[in-house]
Amino acid sequence: MEMTDSTIDLDLHRGMAAQHATELRRLRSDVEANAKALQERQLELENRLLALPSQTWPEAAEKAHYLLSLFATSPAAQDPRRQRLIADVLEEFKRLSGGSDT
Repeated sequence: MEMTDSTIDLDLHRGMAAQHATELRRLRSDVEANAKALQERQLELENRLLALPSQTWPEAAEKAHYLLSLFATSPAAQDPRRQRLIADVLEEFKRLSGGSDT
C-alpha cells in the first residue's frame, strides 16, 4: 500500500447518522466550554462589583442594572408587567445618568 501526504476526511466515509452524531457532540462540547467561560466571567464581574461600595449614582445604577438583568431571565420576571417595569427602570437609569449605557 502506497503512503501519501494528503489527508483523508473521515466524515465523508461515514454515514449521515454518524456525521450528525459527531457534529452534535462537537456542538455540545462548544456550548459547555462557552457556558463555563461565561460563568467564570460572571464570577469575575460579581467580585469586582462587590469589591468596593459605589462612589456615584451611576456606579450604583450599574450594579442594579446587572441584578435586574439577572432577574429578567428568571421565571418570576416573565410576567409582562415585570418585563415592562424592568425595561422602564433600565431606561430611567440610562436617562438619569446622562444617556450613557449603564
